[in-house]
Amino acid sequence: MLLSMKPSLDFRSDTVTQPSPEMRRAMAEAVVGDDVLEHDPTLARLEARVAELVGMEGALWTPTGCMANLIALMLHLQRGDRFLAPDQAHVLGSELGTAAWLAGGMPHALPWDGGPGRPKAETVSAAAGRPGPYFNLRTTLLCLENTHNFAGGAVTPVAEQEALVAAAKAAGLKVHVDGARIWHAAAALGCEVRALTRGVDTVQVCLSKGLGAPMGSLVCGTRGAMEEARRIRKMLGGGVRQGGVVGAAGLVALDYLPRIPEDHAKARLLAEGLRGMGFTLAMPETNILLMEVPQAAPALELLAKAGVLAVPVGNRIRFIPHRDLSEAEVREALARIAPVAEAILKGAA
Repeated sequence: MLLSMKPSLDFRSDTVTQPSPEMRRAMAEAVVGDDVLEHDPTLARLEARVAELVGMEGALWTPTGCMANLIALMLHLQRGDRFLAPDQAHVLGSELGTAAWLAGGMPHALPWDGGPGRPKAETVSAAAGRPGPYFNLRTTLLCLENTHNFAGGAVTPVAEQEALVAAAKAAGLKVHVDGARIWHAAAALGCEVRALTRGVDTVQVCLSKGLGAPMGSLVCGTRGAMEEARRIRKMLGGGVRQGGVVGAAGLVALDYLPRIPEDHAKARLLAEGLRGMGFTLAMPETNILLMEVPQAAPALELLAKAGVLAVPVGNRIRFIPHRDLSEAEVREALARIAPVAEAILKGAA
């Protein structure tokens, strides 16, 4: 099979986007200060805007979502504390063990018995247990993920989110939400982001997943928590100087929020086309879809030769449409996949 002579269409992640011309201008013109010595004015604007969006008192910019999640865990955990999270959550399997190594927490995975990517409230209650003697393992934190990446961008609805938070609070647990794509959950549900953060202690939101910023996430919580979070960020090497340069890109990225449903529509278009070729996959709730294949490695090789890039999730192939891929390019991707569909379905290389 000949390699595609056209540029590859990149569905590996919604983090592969390029900064828009508006972002580049904003970055070049950003008003900046030394954020370690004082508060960079552009980062301060970004933090205030995000805190308002998620309904929190304060927010702190971090270079990455992994750092933001880690800071939240370090705020909530003492060494040896157990924390609960849905199976295959990002904090369990995709952050290189920092939850245990640096935050000192002992992870415990919860089954998806409440729906894709989420446990039932009763499961949280049972796993939390009750306080026992000092020598018993202590559970202190519930981490949720909305949307849940490896559940195919699955959304936790508002009522179920509130039930999970209530169960955690009744058991004396703090609650952190990995909301890297919480914007997508809110768009899918037609609600404000703050509806998905009610009652939680901290939330992480990402600006480079789906929104197009070159980098940056924020951890959000109370003002007091954010003061300690700033100290922890510095401990982790995340003290930024003229951070307003990337903060300006984040402010422009937030302007993309009303257009997120466009990416969801592209994902549905892609899913319908793949189903029409005989592939098995659930219809996506947001911008992530997981396609069943006999073998991931040969499937990815065939896709790459056809000029379509994706990534494996176990024996499934993950596609994420994003702002840099038009609807026409999604249709083009389907046209490229069609000639190799039969070979992929047979597990051929």
